[in-house]
Amino acid sequence: MRIDRVHHSRIGVSVRLRICLFSGTRFTGFFVTNPLILPQNYVAFAMVNPLAGPDHEVAGWFHAHLTRTFVSVLRALTEFGSSEWIGVVLFFAVLFFVWKKWWPSLVTLIVAVPGGMLLNELLKQLVHRHRPFVDGPFVDWSGYSFASGHTIGATLLYGQLALFILPAMKARHWRRLTVASAALLIALVGFSRIALGAHFLTDVLAAIVFGILWLAFCLFAGKPMRRSVVLAPGVPLVSEPALVRVEETEQAAQSLLS
Repeated sequence: MRIDRVHHSRIGVSVRLRICLFSGTRFTGFFVTNPLILPQNYVAFAMVNPLAGPDHEVAGWFHAHLTRTFVSVLRALTEFGSSEWIGVVLFFAVLFFVWKKWWPSLVTLIVAVPGGMLLNELLKQLVHRHRPFVDGPFVDWSGYSFASGHTIGATLLYGQLALFILPAMKARHWRRLTVASAALLIALVGFSRIALGAHFLTDVLAAIVFGILWLAFCLFAGKPMRRSVVLAPGVPLVSEPALVRVEETEQAAQSLLS
């Protein structure tokens, strides 16, 4: 009975994983391989982009209304998606998982956050989209624009932390608060990048979508690894229930003794 359940579970994971991979590949492939988006055809990309108008309008409006006070607030918000901040959080999270010996969670965290950010850097090099503004009193960045590195970093970090925490919360209001907090942090980071002129609106939206797709991929790909672990009282937070529960093991032992 248990073998059938394991087999059925793995089939389901395989099917959902293929769907996730297919969707993510098609979505990313449109931006990466479409000839209209190559550097030499950047004008053509702006023509086929349905948000090209709002992209430049939003960027231009914020650029015209930036003040030193506003910029100070925006730079404080954008730090929640900076590589330095993410590195600090990851460092302590890795230490915690190693201390608890929560290896599936450790592997998931490393693949999800640094792995996703590395893929985004590759995407930037492939697309070569320039930033909205490269000159000005408040401009202090370089590199390419699509997709927003700060935004995808925030999406991956806070999204993955929320996935770790949610299974441990029984009350619905705490679960909603966790999701809302993660979403708010991601939105604030994305807003700060647009308002500072570091990214277009579509750079931020694409980063959020790519981040969610990558988290979904890591969630589905890690299911077999998590299901292979027999939960005991000291096992970490995971996003899937244990296949073999401690209660079932105790009942089986009692039946053998009787």
